[in-house]
Amino acid sequence: MENIQIAKRIKLTCKFKNKTISQMLVDCNISKSLIYDIEKRNMSPSCDKMSRIADYLDVSVDYLLGRTDNPEVNR
Repeated sequence: MENIQIAKRIKLTCKFKNKTISQMLVDCNISKSLIYDIEKRNMSPSCDKMSRIADYLDVSVDYLLGRTDNPEVNR
């Protein structure tokens, strides 16, 4: 999946979970420029950052990466 699509899925999931992007990034201890960097600079987020975001939003990393349409976490 393209980085733009990853950013879009993160944004949509935040909206669905009634979370703001800014608050999620602060709570996950991630730079506030992450979404901009993903969308505009075509930077790929690290595995660690994706894992923190997925845990915060209670979805799987595979879902955020677009590898599945099922947001459920495999536990």
